[in-house]
Amino acid sequence: MSREANILVVDDEAIVRESLCDWLNDAGYHVFTAESGSQALEILEEEQIGIIISDLVMPGMDGIEFMKKAKEMNPVVNVIIITAFASIPTAISAMREGAYDYIEKPFCPERLAILLEKLVEHQGLVEENISLHKKLKERYEFENITAKSPKMQQVVEIIKVVARSNATVLITGESGTGKELVARSIHSQSHRRSKPFVAVNCVALPESLLESELFGHEKGSFTGAYAQKKGKFEVANKGTLFLDEIGDMSANIQGHLLRVLEEKEFTRVGGNELVKTDVRVVSATNKDIKRAVTDETFREDLYYRLNVVSIDLPPLRERKEDIPLLAQYFLEKFATENQKEITEYSPKATDFLLKYEWPGNVRELENAIERAVILSKNACIEVGDLVQENSQLVRVTLAGKSLDEVEKNHILHVLTETNGNYSEAAAVLGIARMTLYNKIKAYGLDVKKIGTR
Repeated sequence: MSREANILVVDDEAIVRESLCDWLNDAGYHVFTAESGSQALEILEEEQIGIIISDLVMPGMDGIEFMKKAKEMNPVVNVIIITAFASIPTAISAMREGAYDYIEKPFCPERLAILLEKLVEHQGLVEENISLHKKLKERYEFENITAKSPKMQQVVEIIKVVARSNATVLITGESGTGKELVARSIHSQSHRRSKPFVAVNCVALPESLLESELFGHEKGSFTGAYAQKKGKFEVANKGTLFLDEIGDMSANIQGHLLRVLEEKEFTRVGGNELVKTDVRVVSATNKDIKRAVTDETFREDLYYRLNVVSIDLPPLRERKEDIPLLAQYFLEKFATENQKEITEYSPKATDFLLKYEWPGNVRELENAIERAVILSKNACIEVGDLVQENSQLVRVTLAGKSLDEVEKNHILHVLTETNGNYSEAAAVLGIARMTLYNKIKAYGLDVKKIGTR
C-alpha cells in the first residue's frame, strides 16, 4: 500500500477533523472525514478505506463500538484510536479488541507520521504476500492439485483434456500420491460434474459384499438382505464411479465389471431385471497392473477397457519442487483448523522436508505436518516437531548413514542447540566433557561457527 492509501478520520470535534485532514493531505494521503460513527459507517460502505483514525469518546456510538462494526464490514481495516490521557486504559482495551494502536490528545504529528509509515509498510507487506500467494495458487494449483514440477504439470494437462471426454481412465501410482484427488478433478471438470461422484475401495470388502456394493441386491437374495438395495452403479448414474485398488478385484467381479462396461447394463444380486446405467468409470491401483495381466491375475480385456487413458502419478520423491508448496498448504490448513498461529518452517525443517524420501508420499507429508502443528508450541515448525517420537521418519532419515556419521551429526546438532556450551552438550549427550572434546577433534567438527564456550 502506498501513500495513496485512503484514511478515514472520525471525530465529533470539527477542529480535530480539520487539522488532521490538512496534515494528512499535506503528507500525501487521501482523507475522508466523519463527525460520528454512523456517518463513518456510511462512508465505509461506499469507499475502500485502509486506515481509520477514530476518537474514542464520541456521542452516540463510541470509538470501540464503531471499530467493531467497521471490522465486521472490513476485517482487514486498521484502526488507530485517539484518546485523552485519562482514557488510556480504555484505549489499551481497544487494542485487545482489534485496534492497531492509539495516540494521545493533544497528539504529536511526528508520532502519528511514524505510526502511519509503519502501518502502511505493514499493509503493503500483507498485500504483497496475499498477491504472491494468489499468483502461486493460480500458477501451481489446479482443482486442489499442487503442480509446480514438470511431471505434475503434465498430469494436470492430461486431466484438462480427458475430463471433456467420456473415456475410462486408469490412474496408477504408489499409495498416498493422490489418485482419488485426480479422479475427483476429472469429474469436477467434466460435463458430469453436477451428478454424483461415487468412490468404492475394492480391497476394503470381501467379494460377496463388493458385488452387492457395486451392483446392488434384491430383497431376500441372501441372509441379511431385508430390502432391495441400489448398487454404486445405480447411485452414480450420469456421474462418475471411482474404483480404487482395482488390482485387488477378484476374477468373478472382474467379469461382471467387464460386462457392465461393454453392455451398459447389469442385474442386481439375486435379481433378473436389467438395469441400465450411464456411468463414467475412473479406476486406480498402486499395483503393477501390466504384470498382473501377464501373470493372468487380472483380465487383459478388462485392462484395455479401463485403460483407454492412463495417468501415472509420480511419487513425492520425484516431484520435490512441489514439497514446499504442499507443506505450506497443509501448514495453513491445519493451523486454521486447530486455531494456532503457526506461519512458517525453520530453515532446518524445510531442509528436512526436502531431503526426506516420503515413502508414504503426499498422505505421509500431510499427516506429519498435521501432527507437527498440533504438538508445536512455537510459531515456527522445527525438525523436532516433524520427527518427534516418529520412528519411521527417524529411521528413514538415518538410513544409509554410517554410525560415525550419525554420531558426528548428532553431536553437531546438540552443540548447536546448546549454543556451543560444552558442559551442557556433554550432559545432554550423556558423556564426559573431555570425551566430547576428543570426539569433536576426532570428527574434525568446525565448532567456531557455533560460538563455543
